[in-house]
Amino acid sequence: MITLITGGSGSGKSAYAEDTLLSFGEGERIYIATMYPFDEESHRRIERHRNMRREKHFTTIERYINLKELTVPKDSYVLLECMSNLVANEMYQEGGAGKDTVPAVLEGIFALDRQAKELCIVTNEIFSDGIPYEEETERYQKYLGEINQALGRVAARVVEVVYGIPLVLKEN
Repeated sequence: MITLITGGSGSGKSAYAEDTLLSFGEGERIYIATMYPFDEESHRRIERHRNMRREKHFTTIERYINLKELTVPKDSYVLLECMSNLVANEMYQEGGAGKDTVPAVLEGIFALDRQAKELCIVTNEIFSDGIPYEEETERYQKYLGEINQALGRVAARVVEVVYGIPLVLKEN
């Protein structure tokens, strides 16, 4: 079952996603981290997220591209964080999907969903500022938007976190 969790930067969606995964009960917990550590700021963010989950007994897998090739233990509880990084990685990293980012990401997510008992996916709400961007940034937004919409359609649960408050948008 897929739970899609969205929100703006600093909204509390990561902590909410971890708590959601913990609420499913005992079992093997896998944290798939997609942030590629390319500068000092990203190293700090990665360390902050590791500290957040240190005592929650997650096994962390760093995975920047090619989710479809990743296997996780059957019936595990998986947290995938986050779509924004994964999409950028697939678009721009060597070996990434490039123009085939949308189908590659979705194929990987559906492969994970078939393996996991529960799959929580964190994404970012980056579409509300109304600012026109350059063509490449708009292509990134388009890809992320298409992925978010596809996930929203198939997810059993969709939650937006605003100021640390979860707002359930969909629940089957």
